[in-house]
Amino acid sequence: MITDNITDTTLQGTTVVIDEDEPQPAKPAPTENVGLFIRPPIQTDQPPWFQERQFRAWETFESLPLPHRKDQAWRFTTLGKLDLSKYTPAKSLATAQADALVGRSEGNPMVAATMIFANDKLVHRRLLNAELEAKGVVFAPLEQDLSAYADIMQRYFMVNDATLGSRKFAALHQTHIRSGCFIHVPKNVKVDLPVEVFHWISGDGAAIFPHTLLIAEEGSSITLVDYLESADRRQPGFTCGVSDLHIGPGANVTYLAAQNWGEEVASIKINTASVERDGHLTSLHLNLGGRYSRLESLNKLTGAGARSDMLSATVATGTQEFDQRTLQDHLAPHTFSDLLYKNSLSDKSKTIFSGLIRVAPAAQFTDAYQKVRNLMLSDDAEADSMPGLEILADEVRCTHGATSGHVDDAELFYLESRGIPRLKAQQLITQGFLTEILERLGNEHVTHKLATLLADKFARM
Repeated sequence: MITDNITDTTLQGTTVVIDEDEPQPAKPAPTENVGLFIRPPIQTDQPPWFQERQFRAWETFESLPLPHRKDQAWRFTTLGKLDLSKYTPAKSLATAQADALVGRSEGNPMVAATMIFANDKLVHRRLLNAELEAKGVVFAPLEQDLSAYADIMQRYFMVNDATLGSRKFAALHQTHIRSGCFIHVPKNVKVDLPVEVFHWISGDGAAIFPHTLLIAEEGSSITLVDYLESADRRQPGFTCGVSDLHIGPGANVTYLAAQNWGEEVASIKINTASVERDGHLTSLHLNLGGRYSRLESLNKLTGAGARSDMLSATVATGTQEFDQRTLQDHLAPHTFSDLLYKNSLSDKSKTIFSGLIRVAPAAQFTDAYQKVRNLMLSDDAEADSMPGLEILADEVRCTHGATSGHVDDAELFYLESRGIPRLKAQQLITQGFLTEILERLGNEHVTHKLATLLADKFARM
């Protein structure tokens, strides 16, 4: 049975249409090489299989068209904010600049390990403790000699297709990737404290390509936090990141991404996750920065008893645009997924949500939920929400919905009557509205830091 509101995630169109009301990114002429349309050199220090994939990725990038404004997968997107000709791969920083960013990389007070990248180059790493290393936990940059893990990396590195519309950008990422974080947690090993990774972008018009590859074997557990930051919040830039998460049978993974790019950064982040039998993934995305930010999250539930909790909190201000596309893909019976996305919008900001719950014929007794809530703080803000279901099994329970509303006047009056200015009152209500997302984590080691980032965003409003 297929219900209404199905999202077509096939990339369509072959040309860029110019629209007077919505400027489109210009595609260079065939003979013109500018910006990120220049083919990067193959990384000869990487293994042959990796070089081959980079070569094929460039062919894919060139063969696919830029997003078209009539593509369903890019519906409502302001494509004029994605002009790849404006950016070039980021350059390595001087030692003093890199050291300054290391000093600014403040995460949680208690962590198992830390890795810091600046312009796609590792500049600092605090290793795991000896006990975890003895148990076989790997926490290493991708450029390190990982030949001992060649088989597992080939099996998991970017094997899931970007089916939510950004296949061209996934190919661009694979072509340009120079570094990233590789984490492997062996069977039945539990990492109690969070592992943190910082990705910094620096330079006018710089482009970076952050990557995270996490493999949690059967019965293991880990919490991973990605911090995405700009050295100068006024500098324009472009980021195209990918997170590969693989959760084995009975494994428990919490993945957090705190996106805090500068005000002039355009970003695309593609998250793919596969959850095997009785595995559990909790993912949370905190969206604060950037001029345009597209987040794609594809979660595949491949084994019976698999569970995925997908959470997101977004604060959109000014003319920011946050574009979120999701797929909860149930491929096995007795699987569960729960999506809760909350957005607050002020000024002339814009949010887009397009989400699909898909239940395969074999996925009987699926439980799946999808809820999007938009808090409108301005009459000029715009929230476009498109939840959807595609159900091909009979014994399922699936619900989806989206709501938009303004701050309750009674709540505002109550706070103002106690001497709190109206703007501050709105911020307090909004913080309370979004705090539910953080509380769903139930992890005191990471909640405080995320709440601090949220408070900093309100202070900049």
